[in-house]
Amino acid sequence: MSDIHDLHPQKPDAQEKSPSKNRGAANQSDRADVLKAKLQALLSEHRDLDDVIAQLTGASASDQLRMQRLKKRKLALKDEIARLHALVLPDIIA
Repeated sequence: MSDIHDLHPQKPDAQEKSPSKNRGAANQSDRADVLKAKLQALLSEHRDLDDVIAQLTGASASDQLRMQRLKKRKLALKDEIARLHALVLPDIIA
C-alpha cells in the first residue's frame, strides 16, 4: 500500500517560495524589457518608412506600387506598435 504522503506532496516552506517569486518578477521584468526593445525597433522602422514614402511621393508609376506596399507595411507596423504599447503600458481603469 502507498503512504498518504505519496498521494499528497508536502507544501514547500516559505523560504522555498521566495526565490520563485523573485524569478517570476525577474521574468516579468525581462519580458517588459524585450517588449520595450521590440517597440523601439518598430517605432524606428515606422519612422524610416515615413522618410522613404516622403521621397517616393510624386514618383513614377512603378514607384507608386512600391509606395503602396510601403504604406501597407507602415500600417501593419502601426497596429503592432499599438498592440505592444498596450502590453507594456496597460490601461488603468480608475
